[in-house]
Amino acid sequence: QVQLVESGGGLVQAGGSLRLSCAASGSRFVIDYMGWYRQAPGKQRELVATLTFGGNTNYADSVKGRFAISRDNAKNTVYLQMNSLKLEDTAVYYCYANVRSATAVYTSWGQGTQVTVSS
Repeated sequence: QVQLVESGGGLVQAGGSLRLSCAASGSRFVIDYMGWYRQAPGKQRELVATLTFGGNTNYADSVKGRFAISRDNAKNTVYLQMNSLKLEDTAVYYCYANVRSATAVYTSWGQGTQVTVSS
């Protein structure tokens, strides 16, 4: 089973920046795509950004132009650079990966990292 470990969350003032990291570990797996969801209090989880193995990206409209997703394939790590942060970006951010192993295809999730944007 692939494990995802996130880091980089924290408290930042509006207009500031943070970079989230998500490292995948395990054995004998291929990741087709990775990305980030977020969930704010009282709201549904929403897709923030996705990056395919081939390099295609997809962003939520609310973060386009401010967030950038990237990866280091050698490290099985995906990053989310968040700039011009707004109060409404406050949420728990979850990394996910679509994984193919020898026997199964499944989605793995990280434990979540809190991002709090203050005024």
